[in-house]
Amino acid sequence: MARGSKRRRSLRLRGYDYSQPGAYFVTICTKDHLPQFGEILGSDMKLNERGSIVEVTWKEIPKHFTNTILDDFIVMPNHMHGILLIKETSDCRGTACRAPTVEGFGKPVRGSLPTIIRSFKSASTHRINKLDKRKGISIWQRNYYEHIIRNEDSMNRIRRYIQENPIKWPIDPENLNRAIQ
Repeated sequence: MARGSKRRRSLRLRGYDYSQPGAYFVTICTKDHLPQFGEILGSDMKLNERGSIVEVTWKEIPKHFTNTILDDFIVMPNHMHGILLIKETSDCRGTACRAPTVEGFGKPVRGSLPTIIRSFKSASTHRINKLDKRKGISIWQRNYYEHIIRNEDSMNRIRRYIQENPIKWPIDPENLNRAIQ
């Protein structure tokens, strides 16, 4: 490895098939955690134009990935949380459609969580850059956080976390202006 270069460490669960049916909780942060999407007023998130673009782009995911259902989500000033459900598709027969299932750099797997998130980040960045009349400016940090939701109790806890996120903004670790105690 060249001097000064960093090797990116994957946050994904090694060997897990992220194209298989399931529920996934994702958190995507803005580059440098800068607030770009609006502000918290009281206990409500007030989206600006950029935040509205992120929300609309997120809601459009099922149009582009028919194997996807959206659940709760929220756009915050410098990040977003969302629950995605990947469902079984009947687009093809047998196991040939599902191989390979391990994502590799430059080798996206159709309908997988990494491919969906990559597409969302790309589309929302393109739209925001168009709004701002600029090109090639990154909106999002390079990676994202995900959690595989394994049962209904976990799903309900995560939904509550998403819904309460604006209320907890003053102490949220993503809030760079939070009150340090």
